[in-house]
Amino acid sequence: MAEINHRRKSKTKPSATTTTTTTTTTSDDGRHDGFPDECDPQVWASFDQTFRQVQSVLDRNRVLIQQVNENHQSRIPSNMVDNVALIQELNGNISKVVSMYSDFSSDFSSGFNNHKSRNGKRGSSNPDA
Repeated sequence: MAEINHRRKSKTKPSATTTTTTTTTTSDDGRHDGFPDECDPQVWASFDQTFRQVQSVLDRNRVLIQQVNENHQSRIPSNMVDNVALIQELNGNISKVVSMYSDFSSDFSSGFNNHKSRNGKRGSSNPDA
């Protein structure tokens, strides 16, 4: 089996970086273990779109958090008042991300089950299926 390592650096502070390592295990023929060898392109396109939307909201949240921190550190009363609206937007965005991941989970489960049923329940643990 081959292992593919992906490393991504993300800046958390100007003087610090965080490294995230993701390991994907593939079989010798290049397929991901445990996944069907055929994938529905529409399902994967939908997943890609969902992840892009989630990333967009998370990027916006990062900007909001930075602004809230700057406003708080300034100790200027009007900036502190502005933080109320920024924190409300941040809270709403967190709810959006939760909803998107919930929808994604349902879509993934449905897509996987549909693919499995279209392919004669290949890989089913039930021999009578």
